[in-house]
Amino acid sequence: MTSFAPDSIVLNRKLPLWYQVSQSLRASILGRSPRDPLRLPTEEQLAEHYGVSVLTMRQALKELEDEGLITRHRRRGTFIQPDARRGTPVRLLGSVDAIVAQQSGMTAELLDHGTASVTGELTEYFPDLDEVATYHRLRSDEQTGEPTNHARNHVRPELAERIDPEDLARRPMTKVLRDVVGADISRITDTVEARLADPETARLLQVPLLSPILHYTGVTYDTAGRVLDLAVIHYRGDRFSFTVTLDAT
Repeated sequence: MTSFAPDSIVLNRKLPLWYQVSQSLRASILGRSPRDPLRLPTEEQLAEHYGVSVLTMRQALKELEDEGLITRHRRRGTFIQPDARRGTPVRLLGSVDAIVAQQSGMTAELLDHGTASVTGELTEYFPDLDEVATYHRLRSDEQTGEPTNHARNHVRPELAERIDPEDLARRPMTKVLRDVVGADISRITDTVEARLADPETARLLQVPLLSPILHYTGVTYDTAGRVLDLAVIHYRGDRFSFTVTLDAT
């Protein structure tokens, strides 16, 4: 039986290895094609793939098993759960792969895309530009079709020229920028706050007007300190929670 092939990552030794591996494997699982096999490689094969110990790999797999994304069977192996629920709590630990994992696992409808003048608050992020490319997407749960969040991305024009809108139907913007466009991503700054749903958000997310939502702002920087992407996402408050883990080192 052919095994599922997860993506590779470069591990950050300042963060827990099991966490980075679990988040990378989670992103691979949630972003898989329906044609991909459900069986995962063995613990030993996965440990070799990620360059970690079998014990670390076992801890990463337990995280995914507790989340309901995989099932493990003695002698038979480990399998991706095809009907696993995607609307799980988001954990942010500071790695790009964690952000990719956060954004994965939902279908996305591109509502519109075009350009916007750099005025108002956009000047804070793109002071060297006159306009940016914009993408507005509605994400839904793959199993239920229920809308979960809508996202507006503001991207530097030279990067947008290399973005195929079809890639945004299943891939997170961060993954497209990093893996498809080849953007030099250095860091991502996240801000989450509670807000009340305005008329547009209430309509898109199918929630009552002025109901609680999570307002997320993600700013992606390159190594020169320039903003590559400004993401503003509104999450349904009844479907998401954010857990932030701080590394004491």
